[in-house]
Amino acid sequence: MLIDICVCTFRRASLADTLRSLGHQVLPDGSDLRIIVADNDEVPSAQELVTRIAQDLPVPVQYVHAPSRNISIARNACLDAATGDLLAFIDDDEVAPPTWIADMHALLASGPYDAVFGPAIAEYPDTAPAWIRQGDYHSNVPTARNRIVQTGHTCNALIQIHAPCFHDQRFLLEKGRTGGEDTEFFFRAWRDGGKFAVSDTAKVFEPVDPSRLGFAWIAKRRFRSGITYGRLERGRLSLIKAAVSLCVTILKIAYCMVRTLIAVFSSNQRNFWLLRAVFHSGVLTSILSVKEQELYG
Repeated sequence: MLIDICVCTFRRASLADTLRSLGHQVLPDGSDLRIIVADNDEVPSAQELVTRIAQDLPVPVQYVHAPSRNISIARNACLDAATGDLLAFIDDDEVAPPTWIADMHALLASGPYDAVFGPAIAEYPDTAPAWIRQGDYHSNVPTARNRIVQTGHTCNALIQIHAPCFHDQRFLLEKGRTGGEDTEFFFRAWRDGGKFAVSDTAKVFEPVDPSRLGFAWIAKRRFRSGITYGRLERGRLSLIKAAVSLCVTILKIAYCMVRTLIAVFSSNQRNFWLLRAVFHSGVLTSILSVKEQELYG
């Protein structure tokens, strides 16, 4: 059994730590590992780093140049390059413990699952504001709705790439700069019959960039998440239900703003409710079919 681990990268020195952590994986019995790095820069800026780190790793590393500045292009390049039975995704600013793949595989093999997801745990610098630490706004923990896992993220995923639900699936290029392309990809696979699960033990760890420790950055991310969530839901709604959803979303925004005003002197509670309002504003934007803002590239 061959497991391909795919890492999409764009001008990040942290890629070196990611690759070293992948080279120390304790693999399931009877399996081999290969690492695929898809460089999304216009020029092959990561090639030298990948070549240098690969010399010290016990597993083969394949470098793919996948320009430019559209993460969906890089993710699709990984799909094209992968030849294994299983395909894993991890981000280029994350570090995986040695048991990461083994824990993911154990859950995948325990049931009729087409993909499993795990948490990406944020590691905050000492300069992180207390309200961000308490709210843990940078960790990415997949969830289930009514005990059903409908989607996940490529920051921590293991896929049965030959499963019928992933047949001919591609990451949408139009979402490659707005974000949410991975959520949409997996939701589409779930709609095509995919069965997903969440591992509580297969964690990866992400040191948070200090530039992302402000309210504005988190708010942009929440707004985009609201758009993604709203568009996924809207695809399942009739016109009447969409109108009802519009009214409910406006009420949710109003409620969150009232709670924000009530908690104006508490940074933890005030920012929590204000970010909830931002999220629902993203949902409202999706219902009104406003064009998504490009956050990346």
